[in-house]
Amino acid sequence: MTVAYHSAQIEADPKVPLIRITRDFAATPEQLFRAHMDPDLYVKWVGPNDISTRIDHWDARSGGSWAFTNLRDGEEYRFHGCFHDVTPTRIVQTFTYDAWPEGVSLETLTLTDLGDGRTRLVATSLVDSFEGRDQWLASGMETGINDGYNKLDQLLSEGLS
Repeated sequence: MTVAYHSAQIEADPKVPLIRITRDFAATPEQLFRAHMDPDLYVKWVGPNDISTRIDHWDARSGGSWAFTNLRDGEEYRFHGCFHDVTPTRIVQTFTYDAWPEGVSLETLTLTDLGDGRTRLVATSLVDSFEGRDQWLASGMETGINDGYNKLDQLLSEGLS
């Protein structure tokens, strides 16, 4: 029997400073890839419900880079990174929260076709220390991930317009 992940499963690896997120979607890998690569779609779903996102720079290709700002109640939270490898089923990028510039994360997102119009997303985030990993885990990332993926579910059900 295959386990289905209807909400994000967030795991901290006990042996390396890595966070693993697993989530299933009623969507094709192509739809999920587009939702992660198209900046107009990305801003509609990423992050907690109480923030909005502004794309500051977006060059979604192998060797490209990105930057965005989350906005909440007059406060701004900036993030940036580089796309290292972009393929239809795998995205490798760095991710940095500008307030923690030493906390660069290497992220790998894989999209696996489960058949029947379903896809499993697995994202890993590798940081340089267990302290850094634990800081990410304590930052409220679980709320942002689950809120964001719930918004993505809604967009997918509406046809990603």
